[in-house]
Amino acid sequence: MKGATETSPGARAVAEARLWLGTPYRHQASLRGVGCDCLGLLRGVWRGLYGAEPEPPPPYTATWAESAPVGADPLAEAAARHLRPVPGPLHEYRPERGDVLLFAFRRHLPARHCAVASGEGTMIHAHDGAVVAEVALTGWWRRHLAGAFRFPPP
Repeated sequence: MKGATETSPGARAVAEARLWLGTPYRHQASLRGVGCDCLGLLRGVWRGLYGAEPEPPPPYTATWAESAPVGADPLAEAAARHLRPVPGPLHEYRPERGDVLLFAFRRHLPARHCAVASGEGTMIHAHDGAVVAEVALTGWWRRHLAGAFRFPPP
């Protein structure tokens, strides 16, 4: 049935994220068409789905993940507070439209990048030096996947 798929939280999240395509990268920003970073994109998608953000993000530097306290994973901890974790082990995970993906660039460091899965093999993200884009979820990204979450029902 057409309506059920198009109104699911995942489909709505992808539609919201696509509205941000072409937005320039700006650290700590979250203004569609003006600038955002990866967290700003996710915050904008949340606002589009639910209205007000569930909590304000703290100020953060570009290297915040490298300086997080040992054992802390601030991005994953915030995701767990507001999103639903995808069940099962990550090595068996198959992305669904609208899933929030977290990436760690080093195994011993916390997650420091996020994106919205737009299909099983694609994602939408904001990356330093670029604009918000829909890109392939390549093997490199899959190897750095540190968490997967779903938006809750409205």
